[in-house]
Formats: sequence, structure tokens, C-alpha cells
Amino acid sequence: MTAVEWLLSELAFINSLDDVIDGSAKAILTTAVIKQATAMEKSQITDAYIMGSYDMAEKEFRPEEYYNEVYGREGTPDTSSPNIKNK
Repeated sequence: MTAVEWLLSELAFINSLDDVIDGSAKAILTTAVIKQATAMEKSQITDAYIMGSYDMAEKEFRPEEYYNEVYGREGTPDTSSPNIKNK
């Protein structure tokens, strides 16, 4: 799952809590998930950069293949690859 997909899922969940928590609690939760999504995005960018460095060393450029290996066709990580970490 990409950081953006995760963030959208979390924001939808927080939004569904209207009857359970007040606005200030929702604001705190929203801020927390945005910070976490930002950290996830940084990690995903770092991983992509590292994998790109390997590809360039091998004189290959395959960003779509990398994306599909990591996130699958539906944006779901393919954890069967030993070099891919599920974030």
C-alpha cells in the first residue's frame, strides 16, 4: 500500500468517527496520520531511490516494473520478493 493510499484509508476511518469523537480529537488523529504518512512516503522514496541505483548500475531503467513488484497491480505490496519490505 502506498503512503497516499494508506493516508486516504485512515482519513476515511477518522471521518467515520463523527458520532464517536469530537472535532478536536479528530484534528489530533488527523495530524498524527498525516505525520505517519509523511514518514512512510519518505521511506518509500528512499527505497525507490536505492532500487533505482541498483537498476542504473545494471544499465536498466524499469520504474513500472519496480512499482508493480512492490505495490502490485492494485497497489498492494508483493511481499513474496525477498528484497521488498512491506511498509
